[in-house]
Amino acid sequence: MTTFVDRVELHVAAGNGGHGCASVHREKFKPLGGPDGGNGGRGGDVVLTVDQSVTTLLDYHHSPHRKATNGKPGEGGNRSGKDGQDLVLPVPDGTVVLDKAGNVLADLVGHGTSYVAAQGGRGGLGNAALASARRKAPGFALLGEPGDLRDVVLELKTVADVALVGYPSAGKSSLISVLSAAKPKIADYPFTTLVPNLGVVTAGSTVYTIADVPGLIPGASQGKGLGLEFLRHVERCSVLVHVLDTATLESDRDPLSDLDVIEEELRQYGGLDDRPRLVVLNKIDVPDGKDLAEMVRPDLEARGYRVFEVSAVAHTGLKELSYALAELVARARAARPKEEATRIVIRPKAVDDAGFTVTREEVGGEPLFRVRGEKPERWVRQTDFNNDEAVGYLADRLNRLGVEDELMKAGARSGDGVAIGPEENAVVFDWEPSVTAGAEMLGRRGEDHRFEAPRPAAQRRRDRQAERDEAEQEYGDFEPFCPFWPF
Repeated sequence: MTTFVDRVELHVAAGNGGHGCASVHREKFKPLGGPDGGNGGRGGDVVLTVDQSVTTLLDYHHSPHRKATNGKPGEGGNRSGKDGQDLVLPVPDGTVVLDKAGNVLADLVGHGTSYVAAQGGRGGLGNAALASARRKAPGFALLGEPGDLRDVVLELKTVADVALVGYPSAGKSSLISVLSAAKPKIADYPFTTLVPNLGVVTAGSTVYTIADVPGLIPGASQGKGLGLEFLRHVERCSVLVHVLDTATLESDRDPLSDLDVIEEELRQYGGLDDRPRLVVLNKIDVPDGKDLAEMVRPDLEARGYRVFEVSAVAHTGLKELSYALAELVARARAARPKEEATRIVIRPKAVDDAGFTVTREEVGGEPLFRVRGEKPERWVRQTDFNNDEAVGYLADRLNRLGVEDELMKAGARSGDGVAIGPEENAVVFDWEPSVTAGAEMLGRRGEDHRFEAPRPAAQRRRDRQAERDEAEQEYGDFEPFCPFWPF
């Protein structure tokens, strides 16, 4: 059964925003108290957060689909809907977030570091928030926006100071078990270690972490064996330690050739040339191993390596090795640039940035003008197209943004098709220029004369007399059928 997973594909869905409410306040002696529809709640985000207690991505391997909760719709009485709850997904320290194309979206290092993998949709405004001096009683509300749907890849790169590299069964797991309190599975056959093991070592005043990287064989950097899967765990390490087996039973292997093979794999993987290296000649407790270590040590030192002869079984040479590693780790930490305080970067929009674009396309020999932009596409998602007043409000917003002017500049004519949004999910309509007439119509949208101030008595009498005179000119003398006519 799989117990360690360091790469998964995660399908995350943020919560949808709640719809706004269209409501009019009513009570005794006050039947039309004005709009009181509340706003919809915000949809929950999906957030990846580093948790030191998590060491594997196994949970997401078994359950790759995760969804946050939706926001609640608004209600009458100016009651806003409840926001959706954020879904916080704990990930190990050193997790890299990528898109499906392999582009890095976030590198999560350090406890509490977080990244919003999918953002919840905005809640729709209720008609109380849409009311204005011109639109006293809107008969519509805005819909909530859908939350983000994203597919991301999570890759774990172990955060350790020292990496032990070498052939299978070279003694890396045994070495980490005696240098630290880690208890990895150990046996005398190849490929016993199928997961990176991590341990904490204390040497004097320096405390550092050490990890063994399993599965390195010839061709690992090209995907052979398990090496390619685990070479990523070497990237964050400050020091590399070659663990060479001086008691191997394979006739075609020796410490020098093992070193050359592993170095070639690290070179082909790339990005590790600047890491300091040590060589550990392991298993000197075996008589033949001690002799072989003394034989190859001069050649290794001639190559510029610092060499340590150790025995994980007999605990020989471990103290010197641990202090040497502590020295290199301390030196690497001191050389790192100090973390600067978080800076706020302000990127103002260009003066001529309209916030949208209009492009001309040809579909079936007919022109189609496509409008793309954050605001127009968001407004379309918020519009209830079953409500004529809401559609008129959308037209008003688009006109104020300058979409109609840009369509005319692009050569759009009456009856041409206009699409707002991407090709797979666009709203398409036949365009009719209405800059003037439409503005006059939209100016009356949502108005309710019952909310207007009452006219003076003299004005009401003059208006009634004007209506009588107009009726007499059209129909002649007549008696109204209702004694109260006109109202």
